[in-house]
Amino acid sequence: MRRVLYVFLAVLGIVFESRAQDPQFSQFYAAPLYINPAFTGASTFTRVGANYRNQWPSLDASFVTFSVYADHFIEKYNSGIGMIITTDQEGLAGLKSTSIGLSYAYQLKLNDNIVFRPGFQMSYTSRNVNFTDLVWGSQLDPVTGFDPNLPPDPTLTPGGSSVSYVDMTVGGILYSKSLFIGVTAAHLNEPNQSLIDENSPLPMKISVHGGYKFMLKSRTLRRDLTYTYKERSFTPVFQYKSQGPFQILDVGGYLHLEPINFGFWYRGFPLKGLETLSGTQFPQNAALVFSVGITTNDMNIGYSYDYTISDLSVASGGAHEFSISYFFKLGTPSRVPRDRWKIPCPKN
Repeated sequence: MRRVLYVFLAVLGIVFESRAQDPQFSQFYAAPLYINPAFTGASTFTRVGANYRNQWPSLDASFVTFSVYADHFIEKYNSGIGMIITTDQEGLAGLKSTSIGLSYAYQLKLNDNIVFRPGFQMSYTSRNVNFTDLVWGSQLDPVTGFDPNLPPDPTLTPGGSSVSYVDMTVGGILYSKSLFIGVTAAHLNEPNQSLIDENSPLPMKISVHGGYKFMLKSRTLRRDLTYTYKERSFTPVFQYKSQGPFQILDVGGYLHLEPINFGFWYRGFPLKGLETLSGTQFPQNAALVFSVGITTNDMNIGYSYDYTISDLSVASGGAHEFSISYFFKLGTPSRVPRDRWKIPCPKN
């Protein structure tokens, strides 16, 4: 029962306080325009993709996120343009968010070995909730749990059921053929996201992410006319995120044995615990993440599973995530060449 109460309290905190945490993808490099607008056009081709995540499916307070994106590299202007649409439904409150964003990035070659890509994204977000489905704090009894006969807290009576706002994000990526590191600052304008009559700014989110690709020596020739070797590589990666009271660090790595990818990393190292409305502290989304995927010349497909190791344990159902992306050259029927110099980050 305590775990369920924690979920209720966390959902209330997300809806009614300025503690909201953005949706997250475990396969963060498979959601390029979501993690950093500087990835826009980074494939140097036309790319379309989608990401789906279902977190805590065994609980009523599940979180479902879906994102679809498309971007294109304009070689003449060294620029990438793109669009991303993200929908998110959070927990028992039925809080729904839909965001449409347009992004731009410029590719600047600093020297023969290093490239810098600054990026910018502007998005429009709409949030709405069905207040009749909410569980109010005054309806939670510490002994019996939820009691629908108890009245809702009159001080939290909503003044509206929807809100919309414009949001701005900037980012940058510095990379070579093996090393890459990026920084993103989201919600620069900290828009008011409150669904009730109060000011509740969406906290700015800072993300730092990067990695290094190590090429392995044991390789075999591809079965085509390129006379090149199949890629065998290991890429340790990290992602640090800070938003409001949340600070999370993901660390792990990807093993690529062409065409198969294997990933394993740990999400946690909470520098701050999340405090619920009752004053209880509990870890922030601590989990072990396992992934597997297939990468071809022009397509990436990935699946990952989050094994929850916090107090919610396996009863939450963890999180299932799928990703897919497809690359092509507009006006050219040929496949994407392998020797195109791109950011060496993993695809899933």
